[in-house]
This record gives sequence, C-alpha cells and structure tokens, in this order.
Amino acid sequence: MGVVNEIKAPIAGELEEFEERFRKNMRSKVPLLDKITHYIVKRKGKQMRPMFVFLSAKMLGEINDDTYNSASLVELLHTATLVHDDVVDDANERRGFFSINALWKNKIAVLVGDYLLSRVLLLSIEHKKYRSLEIVARAVREMSEGELLQIEKSRRLDIDEATYFEVIRQKTASLIATCCEAGAVSVAREDQAERMREFGELVGLAFQIKDDIFDYGTPGKIGKPTGIDIRERKMTLPLIYTLNNVDNKTRKELITIVKRYNEKPKKVRRAIQLVVENGGIEYAYQKMMEFRDQALSLLEPLPDSDSKKSLQLLVEYTTERTR
Repeated sequence: MGVVNEIKAPIAGELEEFEERFRKNMRSKVPLLDKITHYIVKRKGKQMRPMFVFLSAKMLGEINDDTYNSASLVELLHTATLVHDDVVDDANERRGFFSINALWKNKIAVLVGDYLLSRVLLLSIEHKKYRSLEIVARAVREMSEGELLQIEKSRRLDIDEATYFEVIRQKTASLIATCCEAGAVSVAREDQAERMREFGELVGLAFQIKDDIFDYGTPGKIGKPTGIDIRERKMTLPLIYTLNNVDNKTRKELITIVKRYNEKPKKVRRAIQLVVENGGIEYAYQKMMEFRDQALSLLEPLPDSDSKKSLQLLVEYTTERTR
C-alpha cells in the first residue's frame, strides 16, 4: 500500500472528506437498503476512481463542491455496475467479500443497483450539474454496450483484436475516462476535458490488459495462473493474439478447450501453456506499455505539480500492480 499512499498524498484530505460525503449520499430511509449500502461502503477498494477525479481536478485547478459531486457520481455509478455485474456473472464473491446477490439474492441486488443509479440522477439534478450528468450517462451507455458486445461475440468465439479493443474501451476504459473528464470539467477546464478523457481512456485500456495478463501469471515473475477467463470463455488479448498467430492444429486445440473443456483444470492449464509459448503474454504486455506511454505523453505539456506527479505514478501503478 506504500505506493498507493504516496499517490494519494496530494489529495489525502479531500479523499477523507469525500468518504464522509459519499456515505451520506448512500443513505436511505429503508432499513434493508441502508444495511446493504452500509455493507457496500465498508468493503470498498482502493478508491482508484475518486483518485482519478481529484488528481485530474487538482492538477488543473482548485477542488470544489463540483469535484466532490463528480467523484460521488462516478463512484455511485461504479458501485451500481459492480452490483449488477455480480448478478449477470452469478458471482458469489468480490474482493474476498460475499457479493450482494450471494447475501440477499438477485432480486434485491438488481433493485439496489437501480437505487444507486437513481442516486446518480438525483444528485446531478439536485446540484443542477447537467454537464456532469451527460458525462456519466455516456459512461452508462458505453459500459452496457460493451458488455452486450462481449456476450454476443464470446458465444461464437469470433472476436478479433479490433472488436476486443472496442469492448474494453466501452466496458472498462470509459469509466476511467469519465473520471478524468469529470475532474477537469468540475474545475471549469473545458479546454482540457478532451485531453483528460483521452488520457483516462488510455489508462483504462492498459488497466484491462493488465487484468488479462493476470489470468496467465505475470511475465518475468512467478505468478500462479488462474485461468478464470478461459473457464468463463472470455476472449482476452493474449488468447486472441494466439488464435490469430498459430497454425491450424494449435488453433483448433485452443478453440476446443475454450468451447468444450473450459471446466477441466488440466485442459485449462494446457490452454494457458499454448498462449504463453506462442507469445500471447509478451504481445499483450507490449500493447499495455504502449497505452501507458501514450497516456503519460498526454500529461507532458501540463504544468508540473504534486498532483501531476501522482497521476503519473497512478498510471505506472495500474501497469505494475501485482493484483
């Protein structure tokens, strides 16, 4: 956590204040709902998304109420999508905790996700922040489209690299792009909104590829491959590259494992071996570093500050993290 604390340093006070405000925004008069939202707040992760909002804002101007509201909008949206994703994926755990659907069943989980999305709408309207609402609503649309595109393509296993990048741009990168754009807009820097959106998108692409690589272990390090993506028939970059760059025999073997034997540990290990041996991991790693470098180059022309340094560190952290 040392690196994360170093990244948070310029906005440590703001993040504490944000936590308090966010808890208030989650409250409800319905006891069951209040119990569930309290559980959600208690098991929150590293605050990556609020960090992108606050660091982008502080690098470009003075953090204000609009910044806090933007961070709340993004975090409410992110939380709603996680709750709904766990229902879609039939997942019982998230970050080592039971998921909402595991504890309270699917119907309640879907309604909780809906409630959180309604808080996004109401918070925007309450503060008359229609520009922020526009930015966040675009992310909701893109994330839904990306998820559906992935489901459609994974059924036939015919996803190519261009489609893969479109899926992760919408599913993962759009939310980090939203954080950075919303941060800029919150401090009245519309002139930098597009730059920050593009920056966030590139970081999001690198972030997702890093997740893809985790499934196979980490290059140059002893990492225990999980094979979860193969078991779930997810078409990730290492697998797509391998399928497009091996002979027919190997390609057929890989497709057969993903389609028919994705529940058999020995076969999944064989698929991981084929991807690793045929350069799938090296290729994905190279792509991730390209996106990282492009993102960092977008920050170069901006004035130096502690917040800019932390953003640069945050980009590096997303590609070097070990989980």
